[in-house]
Amino acid sequence: MENIAIQVTNLEKIYKLYDKPSDRIKEALGFGRGRHHTEHHALKGVDLTVYQGECIGIIGTNGSGKSTILKIITGVLNPTHGDVTVNGRISALLELGAGFNMEYNGIENIYLNGTMIGFSEKEIDEKMDAILEFADIGEYVYQPVKTYSSGMFVRLAFAVAINIEPEILIVDEALSVGDVFFQAKCYHKFEEFKAMGKTIVFVSHDLSSISKYCDRVVLLNQGVKLGEGAPKKMIDIYKQVLVGQYTFPEPEQGSLLDDEELRRAAGGGDPVQGQPSSENPELLEYGSKKAVITEYYITDEKGSRTPAILKGSTFTIHMKVHMEQDLTAPIFAFTIKNVRGTEITGTNTMFEKAFLEPVKAGEDREVTFTQEMNLQGGDYLLSLGVTGYENDDFTVYHRLYDVLDLTVISDKDTVGFYDMNSRIEVH
Repeated sequence: MENIAIQVTNLEKIYKLYDKPSDRIKEALGFGRGRHHTEHHALKGVDLTVYQGECIGIIGTNGSGKSTILKIITGVLNPTHGDVTVNGRISALLELGAGFNMEYNGIENIYLNGTMIGFSEKEIDEKMDAILEFADIGEYVYQPVKTYSSGMFVRLAFAVAINIEPEILIVDEALSVGDVFFQAKCYHKFEEFKAMGKTIVFVSHDLSSISKYCDRVVLLNQGVKLGEGAPKKMIDIYKQVLVGQYTFPEPEQGSLLDDEELRRAAGGGDPVQGQPSSENPELLEYGSKKAVITEYYITDEKGSRTPAILKGSTFTIHMKVHMEQDLTAPIFAFTIKNVRGTEITGTNTMFEKAFLEPVKAGEDREVTFTQEMNLQGGDYLLSLGVTGYENDDFTVYHRLYDVLDLTVISDKDTVGFYDMNSRIEVH
């Protein structure tokens, strides 16, 4: 046990979900028979050993339990079952805002974080110059952090986290909001930490960074640990999970997971399609409904329905449209936005000069848009639409905003929204 930094044994986290607030009160007061909640298993019997000096990556789909396990390790959350043992001083960089008082300025928050970890005011004074130099946010350090941009915030948070001499550094996706130069600075610090024998536990969707910096990778999905091992092997399995091509293991004798849970853990969703649902339950739709989008989905280059596409591969957006009335020349369109709402790309049949024909009421048209995926790795939102011109007036027949989540899987990202696929020669 001397060289073990973190030991997690049979870890479970169960959340009680209530349909309405009154159900929580009824259950707390013992009114009525039975329970008034359903259970969500964020983690199911997870075991994990992290050795001193290792850089461990944790990867998995959204909702797989990555952030939950980090919060339990750092003491932010209590487990429902299981044990966690930590040997060493932890510095955690979780979601933005964790451990910061938004009303305090940067300097005050540095002292706040330092004292929470156990440093004296004198010790923080000694580290102040190094923290401010790394953060490099200038005079903003004297302003309330609620006025900071997300980039400035993460610079200060990371500067504090890595300059308080932790033995174990926990990082959860926080670097994704920093600019590319700051990210390079942080990863250089990772390498310094590794050389000093520090322990790093790192959650990220950036598979290239996971592959480059991690000694070992743990793959979680739907709260279950699917495996752990060399980065390349685990990343390859992760890609199979995302595109619905992972063959889940047979349940072991005495396993706590039934066939349904194992199926969900290994790819989730409909057993016919083998895919987790990527549909937005709160999508925005409007239009005159003279034409209606009745079906929509995404397929990969093999023709499999999936919400996850490998960068550099070909994929197709499908939509089926039913005509409620005669239309002169409907226009079929799609757009892709990032999670912040910025429109990245899109096209329509008018731009592409692909369909400029009249249609009759009662007809169905199946529209496909096939293209190469060159967006950077990450999550995007797909919107669909059918529009047209009536007496020179632009008319919306049916629009579905943010109807599907599109995940791009990449092991190499460049700067900006998309990859120009540069060919580089150095002589």
